[in-house]
Amino acid sequence: MNADTIRALRGALGYSRQYRGRTFVVKVGGEVLAREGAAERLAEQLALLDSLSIRLVVVHGGGPQVSAWSRRLGIEPRVVAGRRVTPPEVLEVSKMVAAGSVRVDLVALLVRHGVRAVGLTGIDGGLLVLRRRPPVRVRPDGGGEMEVDFGEVGDVDGCDPALLSTLLDAGCVPVVSPLGADATGRPLNVNADTVAETLAVALGAEKLLFLSTVPGLLRDPDDPSTLVPFATPAELAEMLEDGTVTGGMRPKVEACLRAVAGGVRRTHLLDGTRPDALLEELFTGAGCGTMIVGRREADEYAAGELSGA
Repeated sequence: MNADTIRALRGALGYSRQYRGRTFVVKVGGEVLAREGAAERLAEQLALLDSLSIRLVVVHGGGPQVSAWSRRLGIEPRVVAGRRVTPPEVLEVSKMVAAGSVRVDLVALLVRHGVRAVGLTGIDGGLLVLRRRPPVRVRPDGGGEMEVDFGEVGDVDGCDPALLSTLLDAGCVPVVSPLGADATGRPLNVNADTVAETLAVALGAEKLLFLSTVPGLLRDPDDPSTLVPFATPAELAEMLEDGTVTGGMRPKVEACLRAVAGGVRRTHLLDGTRPDALLEELFTGAGCGTMIVGRREADEYAAGELSGA
């Protein structure tokens, strides 16, 4: 073992003590899982966190996979302001793909790495109660407001995390697919970022981490050097208003804001395809993505009272 490895282990020791027994919610985008080798690397990192007695809940997306299968079936996908329009036939695809092959493959990878992963949806155990979203007015990137009926899509009306708590207490890692049901038991699609944020708040999570294919929040989406390493809710609200945050990053940033307001201490945006990005963000002071905290946390961080992760 060389000197650099020893220094890295010593540096990580304080973080591992701080995180032991805490709950982290990790949302991994379908685009990450679709990249060659990325799911394998993610499973290795999650297995390491699990071995450190961190209570993990994994929420996954499946957008690219659902779109690909929709096209195979002759259905052209439609996404407005970063959110999928879900007619009944696309809901069926989501049930088969997101809650089927995507989740099964991820759970299998985690199990192979020694993680007691358990796959479920927001329907299982009444985890999420949804209400079907009525037509709403949205502002697509680069356009004026328009009314959109998102179809078989639900907004969260309630959350009962009892099943997740039982699994976590048993040493399992729940892997949650982005589906829920309304009060009548009708299945509905739900944005995976919203699921992750809802579960993080309900579980009193220490951290909520979003893994996508971009380095974090960028002031210029085409320039990785414009990464925002640290942001407060006020700064994010301003970036949402002035159009800096666009496309699929909007739901993530909005979810971060709600999570922080709901008591989650820190939220993170990072590139899940980058080797060891999750470990780098959690166990080094500099990190590698964007960290978002509330105003009080930001003041303590600036005063040096809190560690970088």
